[in-house]
Amino acid sequence: MEELLAYAYLIGEGYSLESFYESKLNELFIANPNNSDLLELEFLSDNIMESIIYIKTHINYTKMNKQAFGKQLMTLLKPIYASTELEDFGCRMFTLWESLAGNLQDEKPFSTLSCTDNRLFCENKNEVKKAFEKMLSFYD
Repeated sequence: MEELLAYAYLIGEGYSLESFYESKLNELFIANPNNSDLLELEFLSDNIMESIIYIKTHINYTKMNKQAFGKQLMTLLKPIYASTELEDFGCRMFTLWESLAGNLQDEKPFSTLSCTDNRLFCENKNEVKKAFEKMLSFYD
């Protein structure tokens, strides 16, 4: 579920990752056909918004595998970062950070998503860029 949560957050932020989400869901379901959450998500697969709501409300944020979630999130963010202007990426990442569950917002590398207020961009874009690159390579 943690890997699917990464997709849920990014799709919720407006990134078009639905086909990749479907592939990951199918991969996980084939590997775990008795998992009731994955079965329910297969039933919901024609409604991405219902799927996102299901994922976000059925994951146990205190017991989740943060490593699996973070690795998947950073993997998905790398090509987005590479193809987006720093300011645009920063603004989108701040809204992503705001949507994260509270227990994730203050942990590394997720807390880096919030380092993008306008003052930082005006003062030192290189520091922001380095922080994002460090965040994206956190699980490498």
